[in-house]
Amino acid sequence: MPTDTALPEPFARLQRGLVATLVIIGAAIIGVPLLLTLYLSVFDESIIVFPPHGYTLHWYGRILPEFGGALRTSLETALAAVAISLLAGVPAGIGLARHRFRGRGTAAMLLLAPLTVPGIAIGLGIYVFAVMIEERTGTALSGSVGLMVAAHVLITLPWVVRLCLAALANHDPAAEEAAASLGAPPWRVIWRVTLPAMRGGIIAGALFAFIVSFENLEMTLFLTAPGVTTLPISVLQYLQYHIDPLVAAVAVVQVALVGGALLLLDRLVPVARVAA
Repeated sequence: MPTDTALPEPFARLQRGLVATLVIIGAAIIGVPLLLTLYLSVFDESIIVFPPHGYTLHWYGRILPEFGGALRTSLETALAAVAISLLAGVPAGIGLARHRFRGRGTAAMLLLAPLTVPGIAIGLGIYVFAVMIEERTGTALSGSVGLMVAAHVLITLPWVVRLCLAALANHDPAAEEAAASLGAPPWRVIWRVTLPAMRGGIIAGALFAFIVSFENLEMTLFLTAPGVTTLPISVLQYLQYHIDPLVAAVAVVQVALVGGALLLLDRLVPVARVAA
């Protein structure tokens, strides 16, 4: 006979209260630091003191003059890394999801392996490898934008491959088989059927790859040089000699841009469903 597994009303209320409390605590852990950062960014002080003597928005006007070059390097590196990751990751995702071949598991493991390696270890390894090539060939690699882009592709490619695989995992291959049986060549099947089915994974992968590249700090520490400095590294160097609200203003702008991009993407693509 079926048994009633519903909790008694007092226990149900206690459970709902506990869940609500945990949600509030989680929201506070995330939201309070963001609100404090926003508050600090409008202090009219050259050194952060509390309470401030006044409030101003002039710190936001100093972001581009102070960090404009580093911001441009970060954008160029991130966009190049995303483009290369899409060109390599989308075909890799299709191949791993739709074809069975010898070494498929090894290929998937190698493509996703950088997600499991600490960024410091990757950065140090790439730097040592670049120095070894310089010693043997005389080609200047360390501190170049090309080396930084290649390193960032290493950590952005797994995101594209993983999300493309997730997008195809929820898509029935029968539609592709039907298109092929009706005479469509393989390239047309991919263009008209497979890629539209992967749209959510491609867009989400590109966004996550951009964020991972743009915000990367630990790996990029080993790859910068005078004139080739990304925004996170420039902010870290600025903090060594300044204790003012400018960095808080930079953080607020970054959070606003990333949050806006995520909200816009969520309107276009069900990111949570694809990522899951």
